[in-house]
Amino acid sequence: MPYSHSVLNTLCALFTSCAALLLHTGLSHAAGSAEPRYTDGHLHTVDFFQQGAPLSALLSAMDESAVGNAMVAGIPLMKKWHEDEPKRPDTYAGDDARVYWFSATDAYLAQALQTLPPEQRRRLHPFMSGFNPTDKNADLHLQRMIELYPGLWQGIGEVITRHDDLTALTDGDTARANSEAMFRVYRFAARHRLPVLLHSNITSKRERNPLYAGEVESALAKFPEVNFIWAHAGTSATLHRFQGKMDFLLPTISRMLDAYPNLYIDLSWTVLRPYLLDGNDQPEGDWVALVSRYPSRFVIGSDLLGKYDKLGEKLSAFAAFLQALPADVEAQVARSNFLALLPPHGACPEREGHCTANP
Repeated sequence: MPYSHSVLNTLCALFTSCAALLLHTGLSHAAGSAEPRYTDGHLHTVDFFQQGAPLSALLSAMDESAVGNAMVAGIPLMKKWHEDEPKRPDTYAGDDARVYWFSATDAYLAQALQTLPPEQRRRLHPFMSGFNPTDKNADLHLQRMIELYPGLWQGIGEVITRHDDLTALTDGDTARANSEAMFRVYRFAARHRLPVLLHSNITSKRERNPLYAGEVESALAKFPEVNFIWAHAGTSATLHRFQGKMDFLLPTISRMLDAYPNLYIDLSWTVLRPYLLDGNDQPEGDWVALVSRYPSRFVIGSDLLGKYDKLGEKLSAFAAFLQALPADVEAQVARSNFLALLPPHGACPEREGHCTANP
């Protein structure tokens, strides 16, 4: 049962170890001794205009929300404020102006991280995302980033490939998970033992079948040594608007988890409803069974875009589903699965071997 702090003060006088009591009641995170409830496996430090609150604000939000660690990444795209628009749009879909690839997002993130004390920086796990996934030069950007910031980077992504309306607005070719450009990225990931967070919609707005799942499967099969985190399990808010609940999602994800040991599933917000929770916010039994069957293969994330005041709200929304899992599985999905995917050291240029810039 929950206890007020006044009651705790009285009870503590009756115990030889007040810290032990705080740990038992679950309030010890505020006191600095409890294990955090969550690891955020999907978070962006900027929005589609490359704007975001300082990382100190993120760390404060993490403390307030019982988040111990967080994946952090920029956004690889920039929304154009078109000459003909008198007002800056507030999202990438705010008007018909184009979106273009923006490499500086990684440098922005790296510089922000370097302003933090080491003990704070250790809680944040930076992923590189600032490259065009249709360009076979993409791996050169990744190489340059680890040369400029050796030991800092712990993953690649969120790589945005098929993404319905966002793809339609993006300048250039359509990005897909199984292009030669992306194969070069995966080879780089394999050399440096970096996980890849990949956004690839499972289908289009019009097709009620897993139209694009084969593109993800092609990457999984060709690069079994690379751990892929499939963002949002292939879903998106736009797909929900056009398709509603996709009945083929669960069997497709189940089959792919069985076939590809290097596939991991990000359950961030677009999967929460109508998949993990039903219309009455009750856990969906089939998804509880699936996650329980593959307890190490699922992570959760907030998918915030540079603003952190809703961090606790985003992650606590998973509570009903997490509590339906066996206790050990709940802990894995909520906290440890994402951390287990990270390399033991940050990525370094091959000639340098081990390096530590993120101690």
